[in-house]
Amino acid sequence: MPTCVRCLLPSVVPGADLDAAGVCALCRVEDTSDPAAGERQRLAFASDLEQTIEACRGRAAYDCLACFSGGKDSIYMLYKLKKELGLKVLAFTCDLDIPPAGWDNIHRTIDGLDVDHVTFRPPMGFYRKFFAYLLRNQDARGAVRTVCYVSAPLTEGYALRLATEKGIPVVFAGYSPGQPDPDWMLYEMPRRKISEFDWTPSVLRDSGLFSASELALFWNPRQFPEGTGFPRYIAPFHAWEYDQLEVIRTVQRLGFVARRRNANPIFSNSPFQWLLMYSDLKNLGYNPYAPEFSTLIRRGKASRLMWRVAFPLVDAMIRHRVLLGAQVTRSAREFGVRIDEMAITRPTPPDDYQLFLEQNPAPPARAESGAVR
Repeated sequence: MPTCVRCLLPSVVPGADLDAAGVCALCRVEDTSDPAAGERQRLAFASDLEQTIEACRGRAAYDCLACFSGGKDSIYMLYKLKKELGLKVLAFTCDLDIPPAGWDNIHRTIDGLDVDHVTFRPPMGFYRKFFAYLLRNQDARGAVRTVCYVSAPLTEGYALRLATEKGIPVVFAGYSPGQPDPDWMLYEMPRRKISEFDWTPSVLRDSGLFSASELALFWNPRQFPEGTGFPRYIAPFHAWEYDQLEVIRTVQRLGFVARRRNANPIFSNSPFQWLLMYSDLKNLGYNPYAPEFSTLIRRGKASRLMWRVAFPLVDAMIRHRVLLGAQVTRSAREFGVRIDEMAITRPTPPDDYQLFLEQNPAPPARAESGAVR
């Protein structure tokens, strides 16, 4: 498959539009954009983050809650928060299919940094049920967008709930530049999304297959007494300078990963991702994570050489379900889904939060973000 000669974006990704020289539309836009604009935005985020960190010190038993998956970015984030910034951190792990490499990273890091750690395992029956339903009923964006944009808010909501209950003023998430979709959040979760919006996905609610108690697992600020103070939810890598290879080198040097491969997302990501990638390769024709890593390559934050080798290798393992790609078959069996059942059956739905904003416009003076409240 042709890819962009600069950032490796596959030609079949919507909007790639490779020109005669093999350069994608996104790289061409980058060529004509203000090269300092991204840095100005990062510095603005960095200024807010600095103020936020100073404001959160000593306000509760913990200064912040750090979402901690055991991947390289969450390890590095936890290290910076604890050792470089001197915060009292509560690390929080949502145990959704974390692989052995991830657990080894978690134990090494928690012991090495000596931080308090809470693990939550959601009801596995519900987890498997909604995965199976969504895999059989994907929207036009494919499996990763359909499934992860339900499962990620579920885990984000658990973190928000724990921080709210403990009075922790800010939650930090290890999203790297390029994550997540800006429609969900960029540097910070919009304030109204946390304080007013019910995150229960309409696709699950409207299916009629899930009980009220199952749907209540999603974040809903209305479940709390009026006047409850909610934390901010921030992705600090959008404020910090980021270099993927430097992150990997640092966590390995500090001994938080046993070997370099344990810092690679190919080995440390949840095994069910292989099943989602298989579905998208089959139904969309490209790896759904290629645009994210292409963004990092385009912006000089990831190694083009490394991913030039890794992309086709990973895709081959997935398509043929061999080596690490054998996880495709195991995950399908775990969720009770046949490979041929994973299909796109509906168009891209309206965004629930955008619909909420249209139906509930905020007064002009209302702020979406700001200092810790």
